[in-house]
Amino acid sequence: MRLNVLVVGGEDVAADLSLVFSRLKAKVRRVSGGGQIRQALRASSPTVIFDADFYAAQNGEEERILGLLQKSKKDFIVVSSRKDPARILALIGRGAADYILKPYNTRELIMRFNAVRLKKIRIACLGGGTGLFTLLLGLKALPNALLTSIVSMSDDGGSSGKLSQQFGILPPGDVRRSLVALSNAPEVMNQIMQHRFNKGGELHGHSFGNIFLTVLAEVKGSMSEAVKTLSDILNIQGIVLPATRTPTCLVAQFENGKVIRGESRIDVGAGRGPELRIRKLWHEPEPESDADAFASILAADFVILGPGDLYTSVITNLALKNIRLAVTRTRAKKIYICNLMTKPGETARFDALDHVKEILKYLGRDALDRVLISDSELSEESAEEYSKKNQFPVAAGDLKKIRKITHAGILLADVGNQTELVRHDSVKLRREIEKIIEKEA
Repeated sequence: MRLNVLVVGGEDVAADLSLVFSRLKAKVRRVSGGGQIRQALRASSPTVIFDADFYAAQNGEEERILGLLQKSKKDFIVVSSRKDPARILALIGRGAADYILKPYNTRELIMRFNAVRLKKIRIACLGGGTGLFTLLLGLKALPNALLTSIVSMSDDGGSSGKLSQQFGILPPGDVRRSLVALSNAPEVMNQIMQHRFNKGGELHGHSFGNIFLTVLAEVKGSMSEAVKTLSDILNIQGIVLPATRTPTCLVAQFENGKVIRGESRIDVGAGRGPELRIRKLWHEPEPESDADAFASILAADFVILGPGDLYTSVITNLALKNIRLAVTRTRAKKIYICNLMTKPGETARFDALDHVKEILKYLGRDALDRVLISDSELSEESAEEYSKKNQFPVAAGDLKKIRKITHAGILLADVGNQTELVRHDSVKLRREIEKIIEKEA
């Protein structure tokens, strides 16, 4: 059966979408008036794209057309140039299956369109660093799923920090990892993207992928556009979105009142007692959140927080006003993946209860549906090696205490992997997430 796409809106958008969907051999039809819309919805079973901008200037018309679409009970996708979070929230609240910003990236538009049309499971993953990379590697093998990686952009250390400061761009390192995790390019290309120069003067310490993204950001005008371009080049299996579009500095106040600025300085924990706890975490200045990230969270079926450094990879995203709003307002099931090991300077002596408390604190309310805690056994060798660095396994502790602060289901599972480093196992994580999806289906 030929794919039918019904564009409700203007001629320009319909013509543009006809070109986009020609690669799917789709039949694209445009309607604009109420009578045409009702007739078209009755005559076929199309996937509907609602050109909201076409009706925005027509007094009361947008509301009337939205009413028709809602009444039809058919899935519809909004395309719009308006980035206002309140508007995105309102239209998804009115039944839109997705909200896609103009100008759209063709590959991403088709992926999001197909996710709605084919009823794929849409999963938004929030985090940064190695934890997010590991999660994406595992989830990439999920059938019938669309993954969206929403990446923290507060990294100011190492290669990312240097390039960010020198070129005035958002830090490229964490988005690079997500792109490689989801890449369908030949393996040699992924190796090139991850290659780090260990000599060469000013190149020393930089990864090729970071430099490539820096070049693309200058050519395309922003890191967001650079990420979309490299996503196309690597033919990634999903979507990668920076959480923010403007630079920011992560700031932490500790329980002794000391204030430290910069993710790398918070992360390292130097110059302060390693067991000092963070009292408050925020961004200076408050950056502009990415509107596509906001919409993707709202339209998701599942939102996954973690794994990753509690404050500098996970909570850094929740400290963003609009990201926090999206996570608390989405209809998606929210899953928090607790860390395997404590970290001096961030989570010394933390157990699972402490981690969950902090997540709920920055969410502003109990918005979690599942908490996944590792019960993997650590080898004596690993335990001894990590103890030298004052790092210890995150104990599950008294689960009754966790259940007192959240209605979320608590899951204990073997999700760890021990090589030279203790990390989450991507395959084990995928299996546990699959179980959750199956239970919610």
